[in-house]
Amino acid sequence: MKKIALSLSTLLLVTGCSLTQPISVKGEVLSCTEIKSDAVGKSPLECLGGGDSVPVDSIKGPAIINVWGTWCAPCLEELPHLAHYLAKNHGEVQVIGIAVEEKSQSKVRTFIENHGITWPVLYDANGSTRKKFGMGVPVSWFVNKDGTVVYKKFGPFKSTEEIELAVIKYLGVK
Repeated sequence: MKKIALSLSTLLLVTGCSLTQPISVKGEVLSCTEIKSDAVGKSPLECLGGGDSVPVDSIKGPAIINVWGTWCAPCLEELPHLAHYLAKNHGEVQVIGIAVEEKSQSKVRTFIENHGITWPVLYDANGSTRKKFGMGVPVSWFVNKDGTVVYKKFGPFKSTEEIELAVIKYLGVK
């Protein structure tokens, strides 16, 4: 019986580890021209990939706005799950990043390229987004098609499935 339990535990450990392997895709600093938003809004943030600045409060969904920092270990842990989700959902839900409290745009760009980020990223050098909403990072806002934040996920995503279930529950997208 102990051998069966040990074998099963080993199998689950190996299987579990293989599911969380990062995507080996080179990240790319993308333009924000595809972000669905109204042209007006408060406190627009610069897009690292060029194009117009985007007011965060004007983004229309369905969207996941993920606020993170280059210095944030839990933010780094959730990146593979966001990348897997984005690769699977084929654009039905926008994924938009906001890099906060990093003085160097070049450091953020390098981070994006080295960590497989393949979604548009807005740049918030002074952390005004964090200050406005009073939060730590990572945090993800789920925005519906009307532009209303319907759910805030505090802390890192632990799996792609966690993202998928939240998208179904809060954004109604399967």
